[in-house]
Amino acid sequence: MLGDAQITIIGNLTGEPEIRFVTSGHACAKFSVAVNRRYRDQAGNWKETDRPSFYWVTVWRQLAEHVVETLHKGTRVIVHGTIAERAWEDKDGQPRSTFQIDATAVGTELTFATATVTKSTKQAGPPDPEWDSASRTAPAEDDPFRTDEPPF
Repeated sequence: MLGDAQITIIGNLTGEPEIRFVTSGHACAKFSVAVNRRYRDQAGNWKETDRPSFYWVTVWRQLAEHVVETLHKGTRVIVHGTIAERAWEDKDGQPRSTFQIDATAVGTELTFATATVTKSTKQAGPPDPEWDSASRTAPAEDDPFRTDEPPF
């Protein structure tokens, strides 16, 4: 959607991606990415911050199926999409929040790894009139992961 905050992150999957299917049959996958900022110290050595940032990532349809088939815990990935803050109250009534990315692109980061790419032979189905083709996300009320529980 126009005006949504775009973001690209590079980080590592903190667990195996989880997939679910909505009532219309579309796939939805969710996974978490930990991002550490790297910098050079005064001596020129690479260092990482002590506290990573965590992001929930949601992907839909064929991208969701490809993510689950391809990526695993620890995989270094590049994620691009729109970001939104999600807020809730914990069991003690304290306000909490996290950031969620609705990804339109996900790939492996190849600085420290190699990958073999295989083109998908699966054909895309007919367009769904309720599907937002501009952002490639499903209607929010159809999100199978939507819950009032904290994400981590």
